[in-house]
Amino acid sequence: MKTHSVTPSEITHHWFLVDASGVPLGRLASRVAQVIRGKHKPIFSPHLDTGDSVIVVNAAKVRLTGRKLEQKRYFRHSGYMGHERFTALSTLMATRPERVVERAVFGMLPKTSLAKQVLRHKLRVYAGAEHPHVAQQPTVLVLGSAGRQA
Repeated sequence: MKTHSVTPSEITHHWFLVDASGVPLGRLASRVAQVIRGKHKPIFSPHLDTGDSVIVVNAAKVRLTGRKLEQKRYFRHSGYMGHERFTALSTLMATRPERVVERAVFGMLPKTSLAKQVLRHKLRVYAGAEHPHVAQQPTVLVLGSAGRQA
């Protein structure tokens, strides 16, 4: 029996809606990364885009455990010596809470060009409950305590 390799014409893409209020950031990020990569489907193939689009709402209400709000810092560097910059998580949550969820999901993806493309095209994050993707009729993806779809 031959192994079936999925072709791009066999792949169907869906839209999912995730409410981030009260959900721990890591559990949310790992589940969203699985869905946008397509690992929840039996036709998953690591070299093809088999994933679905995910809309995350209420990113400002995501739960941060421990003392992350006070201690966690994000690093960026310009490329010049001595030009590293650190941004506190509390500052980022106050100004751009969408970026916190995006960075967490990016950390869960493999560092490949396909993963960067999937993150750019399949993930939409909004700080509030409003989103402009009503026409896509997204299915609600419920994250339980174990991060499974209910």
